[in-house]
Formats: sequence, structure tokens, C-alpha cells
Amino acid sequence: MDLKTFFSQNPRAALAFSGGVDSSYLLYAAKHYGCAVHAYFIHSAFQPQFELDDARRLAEELGVPLTVAEVDVLKSPQVAANDPLRCYYCKTALFTQLLELAKKDGCPLLMDGTNASDLADDRPGMRALKELGVRSPLRECGLTKPEIRRLSKEAGLFTYDKPAYACLATRIPTGTKITSERLDQVAKGEAILFSMGFTDFRVRYFHNAAKIQLPESQFPMALLKKEELTRELSRWFDGVLLDLTPRGGKEG
Repeated sequence: MDLKTFFSQNPRAALAFSGGVDSSYLLYAAKHYGCAVHAYFIHSAFQPQFELDDARRLAEELGVPLTVAEVDVLKSPQVAANDPLRCYYCKTALFTQLLELAKKDGCPLLMDGTNASDLADDRPGMRALKELGVRSPLRECGLTKPEIRRLSKEAGLFTYDKPAYACLATRIPTGTKITSERLDQVAKGEAILFSMGFTDFRVRYFHNAAKIQLPESQFPMALLKKEELTRELSRWFDGVLLDLTPRGGKEG
């Protein structure tokens, strides 16, 4: 099956829209193939502002209705506790709410942007989506991340080269309680690195220190900017650490 066939079979649908590469292309494809698609962005402490800004920009460019759902994910003790099933609890809560919103808006189907490169069926978050009946057209049609980037570029989407990004909760080690203060620390730390020219990085919370993960090619820049990095991040963290294991583009 291809996306054209999928949307001919599903002419009206809702999309859990993150503003990232995958869901952006899926939104474009739905519109391109005549689907009456409605995008929903979950705005919570787990999403940085730039993702919402990108989501709004693309929805406007494509002429697709966008609903921003404000959700306090930390109200759930199971999510805040951050045990190994945190993603399962989180996605169950968020997508249950999205299903209700989609139903009210007359959308019989809810989609997400999981692609064919995401093969881990046992991942807690993906298990939650399966249990709720959320469809993943990109995955069902066999589209991988590199293919989606290529197709996005051909379609003229500004999102085609966005770095892979996972929610801010992944920056807090499993077993360490997630708080709004810790998420804010991480978000501010990553904004600092971005402003300094770093890309495809993570700033992870580690015993109130900032543990920076970078591609190996950016190690020299980190050493060159060591004093600035330390000074800026010390505004929010008690210490600054550089992980000497190169970051390989993983989502988390």
C-alpha cells in the first residue's frame, strides 16, 4: 500500500502533529491526496516552544486546521515518577485525549508519524498507540526516515532537514522524578547550545549537572567554546559534563 491508497481509503482523519520531519510530511501527503485532515499539537512541558512554532508555520503554509491542546502531563503521578513505562503512561493519556478531540471534530481516525525506521514494536509508547488503535501510515507504507526527508525536500517542506528530536522527558534519567523545574533547566540549556551553533545534540539532566552529548565532529568546537559553555550552563546547572561517547543521532 502507498499513501495515495491509504488516504483514498481514509478520506477524513486527525493527525497527532509534532512539527517534526515525519508528521510534517504525513500532513502534507494527507492534504496532497485529498484527505480532510485536522492537525492536533499537544502542548505540554515536554515540548519546547520551537516545535509549536514550526507546527503552526507548516499548518498555515499547507492550509490545514490546527488545534493546540494544552495538557499538564505532570499531573499524572505515573508520568512524573519516570519509571521504565513512563512513555506508555504518557502516550496513553495524551492520545486518549486526542481521540476524544478528533471524535468531537468528526474525525473517525487518528494517525501519528511513526515511520518504517521505527521497528521496535515492544517500545512502551508504541504499544500504547497500538492498544488505542492509532494508525501509522508512514510505517504501514514502508517509508523510512531517509525517504521521508527526500520526499519532504522534493515537496518543498522547510522541515525536511530538521534534526531528530524527542520530547524533553527523555533528557531526565529513568528513575529520576520529572519536574517542571528540571524540564525548564534542560530546555534553557539546549537553547544555549543552539544559539552557540551546535546541532543534533542533547543536554541531559544528571544529578543537577548538564551532561552534553554531541556528534564527534563537534567535539573541537565544544573545547574551543569551553569557557562560554561552562559560564552559560552554570546559570542553570551545578556542573557541566561532556559525554565522550559521540552522539549517533538517536531519538532520545
